[in-house]
Amino acid sequence: MFRSAHFVLYTRVNALTHARLGVVAAKRLAPRAVTRNTVKRITRELFRIAELPPIDCIVRLSKPVNVRKGPATTTTLKGMLRAELLQLFASQQPKRTV
Repeated sequence: MFRSAHFVLYTRVNALTHARLGVVAAKRLAPRAVTRNTVKRITRELFRIAELPPIDCIVRLSKPVNVRKGPATTTTLKGMLRAELLQLFASQQPKRTV
């Protein structure tokens, strides 16, 4: 289990040749559908470009990302989510030997 400010990443080795992804964005942590969809979209996009070993990943939103009264998505929010997810996926990349 790996944590960032807003996410938890659970991993398990699989018997396939590629990594798989599951994303959980609960309504109580991201009340607006636009925000939940943004979280899922960014997670899938970064998962595709990450060079991961054959593992199963579940990314779960663990803390609220915005409030009902605030804007659903902003450039700042997207940048923060992107940075946290990149950090989580980077922790799973195989170590390169030189």
